[in-house]
Amino acid sequence: MMKKMSMPTSKTSLVLFLCQIISALDVPLDSKLLEELSQPPTITQQSPKDYIVDPRENIVIQCEAKGKPPPSFSWTRNGTHFDIDKDAQVTMKPNSGTLVINIMNGGKAEAYEGVYQCTARNERGAAISNNIVIRPSRSPLWTKEKLEPNHVREGDSLVLHCRPPVGLPPPIIFWMDNAFQRLPQSERVSQGLNGDLYFSNVQPEDTREDYICYARFNHTQTIQQKQPISVKVFSTKPVTERQPVLLTPTGSTSTKVELRGNVLLLECIAAGLPTPVIRWIKEGGELPANRTFFENFRKTLKIIDVSEADSGNYKCIARNTLGSAHHVISVTVKAAPYWITAPRNLVLSPGEDGTLICRANGNPKPSISWLANGVPIAIAPEDPSRKVDGDTIIFSHVQERSSAVYQCNASNEYGYLLSNAFVNVLAEPPRILTPANKLYQVIADSPALLDCAYFGSPKPEIEWFKGVKGSILRGNEYVFHDNGTLEIPVAQKNSAGTYTCVARNELGKIQNEVQLEIKDPTMIIKQPEYKVIQRYGQVSFECIIKHDSTLLPTVTWLKDNDELPDDDRFLVGKDNLTIMNVTDKDDGTYTCIVNTTLDSVSASAVLTVVAAPPTPAIIYARPNPPFDLELTGQLERSIDLSWIPGDENNSPITNFVIEYEDALHEPGVWHYQTEVPGTQTTVHLKLSPYVNYSFRVIAVNKIGRSQPSEPSEQYLTKSASPDENPANVQGIGSEPDNLVITWEPLKGFQSNGPGLQYKVSWRQKDVDDEWTSVIVANVSKYIVSGTPTFVPYEIKVQALNDLGYAPEPSEVIGHSGEDLPMVAPGNVQVHVINSTLAKVHWDPVPLKTVRGHLQGYKVYYWKVQSLSRRSRRHVEQKILTFRGNKTFGMLPGLEPYSSYKLNVRVVNGKGEGPASPDKVFRTPEGVPSSPSFLKITNPTLDSLTLEWGSPTHPNGVLTSYTLKFQPINNTHELGPLVEIRIPANESSLILKNLNYSTRYKFYFNAQTSVGSGSQITEEAVTIMDEAGILRPAVGAGKVQPLYPRIRNVTTAAAETYANISWEYEGPDHVNFYVEYGVAGSKEDWKKEIVNGSRSFFVLKGLTPGTAYKVRVGAEGLSGFRSSEDVFETGPAMASRQVDIATQGWFIGLMCAVALLILILLIVCFIRRNKGGKYPVKEKEDAHADPEIQPMKEDDGTFGEYSDAEDHKPLKKGSRTPSDRTVKKEDSDDSLVDYGEGVNGQFNEDGSFIGQYSGKKEKEPAEGNESSEAPSPVNAMNSFV
Repeated sequence: MMKKMSMPTSKTSLVLFLCQIISALDVPLDSKLLEELSQPPTITQQSPKDYIVDPRENIVIQCEAKGKPPPSFSWTRNGTHFDIDKDAQVTMKPNSGTLVINIMNGGKAEAYEGVYQCTARNERGAAISNNIVIRPSRSPLWTKEKLEPNHVREGDSLVLHCRPPVGLPPPIIFWMDNAFQRLPQSERVSQGLNGDLYFSNVQPEDTREDYICYARFNHTQTIQQKQPISVKVFSTKPVTERQPVLLTPTGSTSTKVELRGNVLLLECIAAGLPTPVIRWIKEGGELPANRTFFENFRKTLKIIDVSEADSGNYKCIARNTLGSAHHVISVTVKAAPYWITAPRNLVLSPGEDGTLICRANGNPKPSISWLANGVPIAIAPEDPSRKVDGDTIIFSHVQERSSAVYQCNASNEYGYLLSNAFVNVLAEPPRILTPANKLYQVIADSPALLDCAYFGSPKPEIEWFKGVKGSILRGNEYVFHDNGTLEIPVAQKNSAGTYTCVARNELGKIQNEVQLEIKDPTMIIKQPEYKVIQRYGQVSFECIIKHDSTLLPTVTWLKDNDELPDDDRFLVGKDNLTIMNVTDKDDGTYTCIVNTTLDSVSASAVLTVVAAPPTPAIIYARPNPPFDLELTGQLERSIDLSWIPGDENNSPITNFVIEYEDALHEPGVWHYQTEVPGTQTTVHLKLSPYVNYSFRVIAVNKIGRSQPSEPSEQYLTKSASPDENPANVQGIGSEPDNLVITWEPLKGFQSNGPGLQYKVSWRQKDVDDEWTSVIVANVSKYIVSGTPTFVPYEIKVQALNDLGYAPEPSEVIGHSGEDLPMVAPGNVQVHVINSTLAKVHWDPVPLKTVRGHLQGYKVYYWKVQSLSRRSRRHVEQKILTFRGNKTFGMLPGLEPYSSYKLNVRVVNGKGEGPASPDKVFRTPEGVPSSPSFLKITNPTLDSLTLEWGSPTHPNGVLTSYTLKFQPINNTHELGPLVEIRIPANESSLILKNLNYSTRYKFYFNAQTSVGSGSQITEEAVTIMDEAGILRPAVGAGKVQPLYPRIRNVTTAAAETYANISWEYEGPDHVNFYVEYGVAGSKEDWKKEIVNGSRSFFVLKGLTPGTAYKVRVGAEGLSGFRSSEDVFETGPAMASRQVDIATQGWFIGLMCAVALLILILLIVCFIRRNKGGKYPVKEKEDAHADPEIQPMKEDDGTFGEYSDAEDHKPLKKGSRTPSDRTVKKEDSDDSLVDYGEGVNGQFNEDGSFIGQYSGKKEKEPAEGNESSEAPSPVNAMNSFV
């Protein structure tokens, strides 16, 4: 078995390096390309690790591999080189590594036993196979032995031993007689897993002299026979009955180890008379559903595909009428290594980086070792581009000489895994795999996809041109896919022509041309129409089409979406379908389908076939009720009922329903008894004791049910003891020290007599206690007190009345009351998957400490601080519940670059157990939000000043800003794009050397080490020179436009409405309008007129949780409107607000306020009686009303509900700047942060309402964040 070599690890350096890894090349599955590219060897086929061969046939050891150039093969045997040229019996197949060992011409299989390994090698590296262990199968004979007859007393147990010879592989055992008939097996007589034949008790019919054990060796197709065994049973009177005793396994306990993924077989065979019945349970748990099977008359427990969770104690219980016996088998599931991440082949360009990762699991944990070209990596030739870090090999700046095949070996005491993965460093010029001058044909107004499959190393850049000398294709009318495909989303007639694809890298350039033709769509210009035709008439449907002249259409007619009937009456013409001599069967939907090679259209029409006016219909009605009911043949438990049917009213009676009334227990209530066919007028009825019967009959036909008949005479049956016991017996504790036994009481007529009572019995399960019983009145519950916590009980409830007991009831299992779990889950581990998702693992608590039914685990987690701001603030805990015995869970919705804490608690039916120690983890950085604002001031002839605010949510450490800008002409066409990188600590920039009197569009975003965030855009204009028409306005500082415009359209959305605001620059007295629609929808824009010249508007009647698009326009200015903005309404969801009316601090605060008011009233009353004046105005000036002061954190009011990042007091007096930008420092603690998924809400006039909740912070809408502190009274009321 291969072993693992130890090597140093450096986890920190690995994590830092992986952040810079460039993804490997993808090699297209093109057969011609694969034949041309150099490739290290890859093992494609090999013999199994444990290879048992037939010693009579040639031995074939497979080893196939591929590579470029084709690999050569060599073998080792028992760790040393195997020279096949020196052994005349061994040959290697041509162009293959497969060995053929000639046994049939004199060779001996035993001489070639051993461990073989194949190596496939070419100039790029060497791949190796698994260790293949060759062993010839063996089928030895039975050793001769003298077998004495077995003399057994009737009723005793007996074991007939087989003891087959040890073979390879082990034989299959079965018992037969001299006539080669299998011996019958049953619960009493069965074969064990070891092949022995077990008799739980022998009977006289077991006497015979030909019990023969056979061993079948499948590999050599041979069967060996043991000498016959004789059994003679002698009888003694009487036969003594015996309680169960286990024949196998022996003792009270045993152990078994099984490997993960295998089949677990547990066996219990017992002796006893009567024959015992075997039952299996798992202590402290349930047998796994869908994987558990019982075999050999339930004596064998079989669990397939076992895992570590199946470890535990399994108890078999053998029981007969005299007692029981049990045995506990402690099962431990180990695991041979299995892959978590097997290494994958890498194809790299010179200078690129990559990694090979090899991760495996097992029990015990497997060791990982690496080999390079079949040699342990510690002694392999040194490669400066390679670094081994535990289960990972890191490659940096690889060269062509770095190509090699690496082997990962994961091994433990139960086996090993070996995987080959090559690193192939290629330097290849570009190749285009799409055939030259390929023709593409599409229908007009449909998408066109032009392929340009390519390969090269380094990865080529792809460009598309139209025509031979056309310019490079750019713009929104084209989509460029990563695989080189050019997509024209809406191909028009002018899209036809020649397109050229160019692929280039540093090693060369290549191009390919394809042709695109645009075809006219196929249309049905005259569709079939709805027709109504009388029976035996003639009807015709038209289907006239128009199509592209170069396409050949085919027309198909369908009836009810199926082929037309094979009938000469259906005539299909060039553009019509005619049906002759129409019948009722022709009624249906007829469809005309037109197909070409590029498109398909269809149209349908309905044909209705009618007949001559019908004759008057016969009137059908429900039957009349039966009458003249008569009772005959009265017995204690039965009676005969007869009746005379009423008129059936033109619809035959299908059946009669018989109902009964119990005048003794439920007078006036009729119950269903039975029903009989409509041809029967007598019925034999079974009766219950102690019931005063009367009967009635109801007739039924297709129209409905008749009225009930008149009741029959009454018949009272005699009393008897109950026939049945209560149903739905349960035992569930309501407290830790009791057991509540409940049942469904018998109904009145089920009592069978007066004096109905119940005998309630219970005893603790698996404890040799006697039954405890009590007789109770006709109730449905009994409480047993003083029980241990959560232990199983056997329970039964028996009915009785004045005449006796019901039959013995069946037993059910219940449990006494649960208590809170005792211990917390241990070994809590957190694996951060990405910036918003983490996976938490924990060890399950021992089931004995759960003290109840395990319902699952709860994970409590909360954010401690944001690492980008280093501020702390109380955040509401979040709770996730994982049902069942799970030991892991996912934590979604985390905030990037933040520190979190969590703990885990086990949950049973009583509640939660103690929390595990808090576990701290951090989320990595993410991309930032857009900068909080961007404004442009101080325009000059050739410069503009840009100022900006840092992102509201940096989600990490800002590394830089990126500014892109380009000029815009009067037709809104964009000029060349300029990009500038700005340090993260800057907040302003002066752009110089700009063109005068030119409009520029700016795109601005921030970056972290993860990537770029969303961008904010703005437009501005440089001023004209002295000779120009337009000069800067007095007090310039705002940028003046060349023409009227609407800018900075911002939205703040609630659940069903949104406030729209904007800035306007241009002539006065303009009337505005707002257009909006659902984002991504093709519906027409909806238009709302704004009253007056206001710069805000409220859209109402919106759908919650929906994305909308919006734009603002001006009346009278043709084509003059703003760019589109997109917003989303808040979700319609239940509030997660905290009800502060139930909070202790709130009740205390209200009591303090009430006490203060009472003291003030008393002081006022005293001073008034003294004739003094109470200085109200002075008091109000000195102590402002607490309900209109902003609440500060120092006051201790509501601070614990803040979900924002910083612990700052709410600011007062702050206003939005004149340019409608909002600075983060003025709005960070706005009560907007408490919004239920939206950025605040507004009245119809645009003023802020201030409805807040305790939900987590949401990112504010860009540039529209309110910074004024509203009344804390509103904030406080929102928590109630």
